[in-house]
Amino acid sequence: MSTNNQPLETLKIFSLKGVQMRTFHITWLTFFVCFFAWFGIAPLMPLISDQLNLTKAEKGNIGIAAVSATIVARLVIGRLCDSWGPRKTYTLLLLLCSIPVMLIGLSNSYVSFLIFRLAIGVIGASFVLTQYHTSVMFAPSIKGTANAVAGGWGNTGGGATQIMMPLVAAGMVAMGWVSQEDSWRLAMVVPGVLLLVMAFLYYRYTADTPAGNLEDLPRDPNVKKENTMLLAAKDYRTWILTIAYAACFGVEITVDNYAASFFHDDYKASLIMAGLLASIFGWLNIFARALGGILSDKVGKRFGFGGKVNLLIILLLLEGLGIILFSMAGALSMAIILMFFFGLCLKMANGATYSIVPFVNPKAIGSVAGIVGAGGNIGAMLIGFLFKAYPYGEAFLYLGSGVFAIGVIVLGFKLIKKEASAVVAEELPEAIRA
Repeated sequence: MSTNNQPLETLKIFSLKGVQMRTFHITWLTFFVCFFAWFGIAPLMPLISDQLNLTKAEKGNIGIAAVSATIVARLVIGRLCDSWGPRKTYTLLLLLCSIPVMLIGLSNSYVSFLIFRLAIGVIGASFVLTQYHTSVMFAPSIKGTANAVAGGWGNTGGGATQIMMPLVAAGMVAMGWVSQEDSWRLAMVVPGVLLLVMAFLYYRYTADTPAGNLEDLPRDPNVKKENTMLLAAKDYRTWILTIAYAACFGVEITVDNYAASFFHDDYKASLIMAGLLASIFGWLNIFARALGGILSDKVGKRFGFGGKVNLLIILLLLEGLGIILFSMAGALSMAIILMFFFGLCLKMANGATYSIVPFVNPKAIGSVAGIVGAGGNIGAMLIGFLFKAYPYGEAFLYLGSGVFAIGVIVLGFKLIKKEASAVVAEELPEAIRA
């Protein structure tokens, strides 16, 4: 049984008792705010496009910029997690990213807006911190569930922002604070302030591990600390998961970026209605990612590491098929149903992927999480070029075909590559101190 300074063996959702559960709740809430701020500008893009006279190509570049900076940021943050600890790293990230979020309203041209959007994308590295911190706080048997619930609840910020930001902007107009054309400028101050609030809460009320902060834990001076990034990069499973995550989370943030514009442009929905429809996809994270992690933990207990991988492959294949059908929907009602289906499979695949991540190498959790997480953003960046070059419906068709192909590739690689056993015996706090 876990003691007060050991990883928990159960996820007590309604409890704030102990540093493990307190950190869990603050972590997912912080990630929620980060996701809210990261994509807060997306549902307001029709307003911005009209005011700044953006072309489709320029909007495509902005979408690519939104996810590009996150690639490098996730690699850096993953390494810092292993060496500096998640508490200080997360606090610094929140403080730095609040600046471009609050100041993007100063943009008056395509170039300046693009630069601010690129800077805001750094906040996407918060995902690595979230997954690292929950991995440290919970025992091996429950890691997948804890990671998936924290990640899923945090990702609902992508749904909340689709609803809330148009309403925030409209509310500011109704109060007479700003014109409708400029409402997006003042509205973005709100998520920036929320980031500052979460920076204070994170630093004040969380700890790096159940046993305390890294600087307070005893270390053996005779043991040389290994290069965690090298440990992660040497394991082929890290790269398989990276490709898989590009096909699920990479698609997720693409849909977060383009869904409102897609419904607005292709189905002629109003700004608020387009945001509401797009939010359905984001709100699936309340349960879908958690469902993927829970199911993966159960499959893992019965069929081992290979069983977890098989589940991920099935989810990727279903996701790809769902996106292909979504691209051919034609009617708005059918498009909503199919978005729900492929969104469910996609978010379960997210949870299934990160239920595997902590077991690749417990001494390099942050670096593995960083590389795999960066893969999601590389996928989103590449998909961004697809949406820039083709009409939305055609882009979704190619996207679905690509995801299905990746599922087949991962299956083929698994069949020809000898499986390695997951490392589960080593306690994470000990692995971190080594």
